[in-house]
Amino acid sequence: QVLLVESGGGLVQAGGSLRVSCATSGRTFSFYAMGWFRQAPGKEREFVAAISTSGGTTYYADSVKGRFTISRDNARDTVYLQMNSLKPEDTAVYYCAAGASAANLRSSSGVGYWGQGTQVTVSS
Repeated sequence: QVLLVESGGGLVQAGGSLRVSCATSGRTFSFYAMGWFRQAPGKEREFVAAISTSGGTTYYADSVKGRFTISRDNARDTVYLQMNSLKPEDTAVYYCAAGASAANLRSSSGVGYWGQGTQVTVSS
């Protein structure tokens, strides 16, 4: 069992930056690929970013490529999502996810564990 707890969400103006974090506990963090998904009101949950166990491989949704950066600190059992140049359409609940591989985390079917989510709101 892996427990994922997100933090760092909030309200930011368009063009601003925000970093959300996901702290984990339970089984060894470094065994899992980690990812972020988001869900806006009335929309399906969508993939945002994923990172391999070592941090050497990352994947991004086209909509965030060049603006968002996923990283992990295996010593702190934490994964981060740095979000820059935020847009109102980035407004959503952001969910942390853990799975067997970063490639498979590009789909929700590859998620083994979910966090509870943190709200990110970008005002225009």
